[in-house]
Amino acid sequence: MIQVTLKNGAVKEYEKNTPVAEVAKSLGGGLFKAVCACKIDGSVCDLRTELTKDCTLELLTFEDDEGKKAFWHTASHVLAQAVKKLYPSARIAIGPAVDNGFYYDFDVEKPFTQEDLESIEAEMKSIIKSGLTLERFTLAPDAAIRLLQEMEEPYKVELANEHAQKGEPISFYKQGEFTDLCAGPHLLTVAPLKAIKLTNCTGAYWRGDAKNAQLCRVYGTAFPKASQLEEYLKRVEEAKSRDHNKLGRELELFTTSDLIGQGLPVLLPKGARIIQTLQRFVEDEEQKRGWLLTKTPYMAKSDLYKLSGHWDHYKDGMFVMGDEENDKEVFALRPMTCPFQYQAYLNRGRSYRDLPLRYNETSTLFRNEASGEMHGLIRVRQFTISEGHLMCTPEQLEQEFKSCLELAIYMLKTLGLYEDVSYRFSQWDPDDREKFIGTPEQWDEAQSAMKKILDHLEIPYVVGIGEAAFYGPKLDIQIRNVHGKEDTLITLQIDQMLAEKFGMEYVDKDGVKKNPYIIHRTSIGCYERTLALLIEKYAGAFPTWLAPVQVKLLPIADRHIEKILQVCKELEAYGIRCEVDDRSEKIGYKIREAQLEKVPYMLLLGDKDIENGTVSIRSRKNGDLGACTLADFIKSITEEIAAKAR
Repeated sequence: MIQVTLKNGAVKEYEKNTPVAEVAKSLGGGLFKAVCACKIDGSVCDLRTELTKDCTLELLTFEDDEGKKAFWHTASHVLAQAVKKLYPSARIAIGPAVDNGFYYDFDVEKPFTQEDLESIEAEMKSIIKSGLTLERFTLAPDAAIRLLQEMEEPYKVELANEHAQKGEPISFYKQGEFTDLCAGPHLLTVAPLKAIKLTNCTGAYWRGDAKNAQLCRVYGTAFPKASQLEEYLKRVEEAKSRDHNKLGRELELFTTSDLIGQGLPVLLPKGARIIQTLQRFVEDEEQKRGWLLTKTPYMAKSDLYKLSGHWDHYKDGMFVMGDEENDKEVFALRPMTCPFQYQAYLNRGRSYRDLPLRYNETSTLFRNEASGEMHGLIRVRQFTISEGHLMCTPEQLEQEFKSCLELAIYMLKTLGLYEDVSYRFSQWDPDDREKFIGTPEQWDEAQSAMKKILDHLEIPYVVGIGEAAFYGPKLDIQIRNVHGKEDTLITLQIDQMLAEKFGMEYVDKDGVKKNPYIIHRTSIGCYERTLALLIEKYAGAFPTWLAPVQVKLLPIADRHIEKILQVCKELEAYGIRCEVDDRSEKIGYKIREAQLEKVPYMLLLGDKDIENGTVSIRSRKNGDLGACTLADFIKSITEEIAAKAR
């Protein structure tokens, strides 16, 4: 007998080699029907896995992230089975679970139409209704490759050939007449996939490389209950209405131009005003906290990037100007600011008395993103970021890292984004040495220092192995957009390697020259991405302090225009952003227009207002507020702006 410790601490005894599915069945309470996968000693496993020794066991349902992945992964196999039945000549590539569902890539003669998707979805429902059981089996590498060759699945053959180099058996899953190369885990049967929906179809290059074949990627989602699918589809519609790529254009915050190029958005006056407001806020706050502003070039010779390591580790993501073989000097637009600010540090000799030394910069950066990765303002090729680099002694490291994190949290709370973030502790992968510089001892030291700091600050984080910068571990502050896709908003990194590479030193108290620790950080992240998230967070109805137009001035009739222009000047004298709508339109039409523009306040001026020395106020939040003196309104709105109220 073996002892199995469940998540609730209970210990159960089972025969050796008992499948996890049988354990779930023995626990009763409907758990067997709900379970999707499991964790054995912390590792995600298939329900068919046999327990061979004492272990901890956690049963995963659709409510768990790993359970959802197994659920959606099974749905992707049903999708592939349906496509192969309806389109036998289709070749299948990969079909993973992703955020909010799954996809599968197919090599087909022509992309699927909406009508095709409807037919495929109907076939999927038929397969699910049949309740097919999924069977897992393994083959030796040679046998696995022969099977896939016989099945005429070239993409799977390529994957199997790569896996064969490990010399390990290769696993497959079979349901009915459909067999797929797959590591799993999967549900026991297709029956739990009660509610499915194919959502869209796009193009995707095999392995994300434009040099490879373009495949047809079909996205979908699935749930245990129809009501869950209905709720999800409602959220999707709500997300579409908040999508910054749609709303930002409607509100004339930004636009794009094919003549300029993909990933190079044009900020229109209103969008530029919001970015300017954010930048001034950030730079002022950083100055209060002891940061020193630098302005460094947008480009540099390749020598700088070779010294920093970016040339070897990041060159493909850079815009390079020149040919190394033919040109005496080759330049590149900067994808980061760190090596530039190091030159500011190296401007003169440094003592421990100079540390900590904090440099900040509103940096414009350039990264050659793949065309399929770019989206609106979220991921672009040119962007502006609140970047900073802090040089300190080992004794100062924890307090300075804490201060950087406190600054980032202050920014997030002020913007109203704090409740939407999560934290990821990105570490190096010791099995992928080519991706990183430095020794294992240096990495252990830097990662131990960051772990100690994060644990001391009680920051809840997940660990991302292999996701560190090539020179050091980092804390990524993650946030999801309205569609559920996760992106990094703010990053804080600990680096003890680049100071040595650049010869950055300080004379310590004992008279010995030492290399400082470097903290790489952003306080608000990329301004374009932040603007996108704010558009979606507030559905374009920005807090007054951020709104590009804070007050819309509406004269009731043409005879009131002269007076309202005077009011406009008085408001502008207090730094209040306002616009006059002096069109010869009915006042009701002007009010509706201002509401659609999501302006926080409207000031209406008519004969009675002029006679009484007042203005009539309408609020975006509270509607008609009645009349008050202009002085009272100015006092109220300036207090609201100063407080950065939401």
